[in-house]
Amino acid sequence: MDDLVLVGRVARAHGNRGQVIVNLDTDFPDERFRVGAVVMVGPSAIARVIREVRFHQGRPIIALEGIETMNEAEALAGAELKVPAAAAGTLPEDTYYHYDLIGCEVADRSGKPIGSVTGVEGTMERSRLVIAGSHGEVLIPLVAEICTEIDVARRRIVVNPPDGLLELNAAGGKS
Repeated sequence: MDDLVLVGRVARAHGNRGQVIVNLDTDFPDERFRVGAVVMVGPSAIARVIREVRFHQGRPIIALEGIETMNEAEALAGAELKVPAAAAGTLPEDTYYHYDLIGCEVADRSGKPIGSVTGVEGTMERSRLVIAGSHGEVLIPLVAEICTEIDVARRRIVVNPPDGLLELNAAGGKS
């Protein structure tokens, strides 16, 4: 089976007809959550076709084939919704899938290691790299002015952080 890419998580059941509200993990909700699209649901990755979709306050409310009752929908709370990586499609230039960045080694322009990317938070417009560094977790905005070189093939990101950015979270003192 192809590698799967997370596109959302079931927040909770909605109504009494088996619908669920989805918390998004994609910057392309209209593409990922449309009638006829297939999502892999839960840890067993059961393929389910989306049979109804509407958006409310930016989140999709979907009905899945095979989920007909409120009890069945409630059982999906917290379930991850994924799509095959091959179906994810290509991105515009200078944009990346989160899974492409996770595991990349991060260094400053002088080559000094900062750490390894363990996650990406936020939307496409406001993404942050979550980096496990030698002095703790560091958050670095994913913007061209700071992330000056991203080489997914070599699993390497070069950053030019403004003064104080790396120290901001390094002591574990998030404010």
